[in-house]
Amino acid sequence: MATRVKRGIFERMWARKSIAQVQRETETSELKRTLGKWNLLLLGVGCIIGAGIFVRTGSAAALHAGPAVLLAFVVAGIVCAFAGLCYAELSSTLPVSGSAYTYGYTTLGEFVAWIMGALLLLEYGLAASVVAVGWGGYVVSLLADFGLQIPPQFTGPAGYTLMRDGVPVLVDGQQVTTLFNLPAFLICLSLAALLVVGVSESAKVNNVIVAIKVSVLVAFIVVGGLIVLANFGDLSARNWTPFIPENQGEGKFGVDGIMRAASIVFFAYIGFEAVSTAGQEAKDPKRDMPFGIIGSLVVCTVIYMMVAAIMTLLVPYNQLNVPDPVAVVVDNFGASWSWLAKIIKIGAIIGLTSVVLVLMYAQTRIFYTMARDGLLPRVFSAVHPKFKTPYINTILVGVITAVAAGFFDINVLGDMTSVGTLAAFAIVCLSVIYLRRTAPDLPRGFSVPLYPVLPVLGILSCLYLITTVPWSVLVFFLWYMAGGVVLYFVYGIHNSNLQSGRGQDPAPEMGEFPAPVGEQP
Repeated sequence: MATRVKRGIFERMWARKSIAQVQRETETSELKRTLGKWNLLLLGVGCIIGAGIFVRTGSAAALHAGPAVLLAFVVAGIVCAFAGLCYAELSSTLPVSGSAYTYGYTTLGEFVAWIMGALLLLEYGLAASVVAVGWGGYVVSLLADFGLQIPPQFTGPAGYTLMRDGVPVLVDGQQVTTLFNLPAFLICLSLAALLVVGVSESAKVNNVIVAIKVSVLVAFIVVGGLIVLANFGDLSARNWTPFIPENQGEGKFGVDGIMRAASIVFFAYIGFEAVSTAGQEAKDPKRDMPFGIIGSLVVCTVIYMMVAAIMTLLVPYNQLNVPDPVAVVVDNFGASWSWLAKIIKIGAIIGLTSVVLVLMYAQTRIFYTMARDGLLPRVFSAVHPKFKTPYINTILVGVITAVAAGFFDINVLGDMTSVGTLAAFAIVCLSVIYLRRTAPDLPRGFSVPLYPVLPVLGILSCLYLITTVPWSVLVFFLWYMAGGVVLYFVYGIHNSNLQSGRGQDPAPEMGEFPAPVGEQP
């Protein structure tokens, strides 16, 4: 009988899956190289434009950058470009499916893969909570347009003073202290139930959702732009003077505030990874991948800057610290545009609903993959006998996202999402450097230009933006990661299939739910 060689703890922590092993575990089909550079650019634009611009832009302007939030979008786009090029190289080099979790497992080892799994809970799970809070804000605003009111104390996080237009909301002469965000809580639980039952979204449905989402922004830019052009002198003097408010310290305004705002609006770029995952289908990945990634980031940055310019010109920036900044601005278009304001809010709600659904779906599949690898209890890979979905882990994800959305402030949730995503991107950049050194002859469909400068800049810029978030968020993040490390040594390292010599657990038959292209934060 064969005996297993006992390995030291460090050797076990850095154990890696071979590329051949991941290939065997990944059910893939032969993909045709049919995507040209313009296909990739449009794919990227559809993926990037999402909930971030509808939700977080207002707080970035109100609390940190003022009108200079436009510059924050440029900074965040550059950081994403560094990470995006690294994603492109990995996706064209490692013929694997899955997320950055799989990249980490194949390059840097099991411990890093575990850390990546913990970070992806912040990128997807908490991102779903952020979008759900934004969804709740737009629903409350739309219902108010029709004379329907949700009790105000049930429309915000626990223990916060309810604000509107920069001033406290008064009911019977008293300020309202919010107890619970009921709409955000309910949408998370509802969509979790939908995921348990099983959903299959066709490409046609997805295309309609993307069209609605983009049309809402186009309508906002066109109508808002016309109003701005007709009154630019007065509006700029009133709301853009000064363009960069004086630095008040602690990341409030000035250059420091712009950098702090960049870590916030960074949320609006999450989703460009979808371009990198199309490397297997690009006609000429060496030429087309950088065009698709950089081009889509440039296009989206221009669109975001136009939206932010209209926001901060039409409404004083200090009134935009709300979960539904676009709704606040369209309400200022004037009474003659009230019909358009309702349409824009409905379009935003439809788009945000789909984003929450897909983010929750993505998180359940990460848990599912980790459970099949033995790093999480196998109950998380249990599939419902009738619905063919990983129902237990879907219920858990639903509860986590609902509680976070119901009780926590959107700015805290958003900062946690950005920190987790930035850390994950830094690890991806590090993976490229590691793989270049350890496997220089591995065939690469696309290689990061100016190596190693761009991967190093990607790591440093991600780490820098992490340092701009409030210290309280960083402390929570460090405790969260410390808990994750303890959990790995208590459970993961002892139950890992890779450590025990087992293959990945066989994949049970599941109902299909293709994540729609273009539905990201």
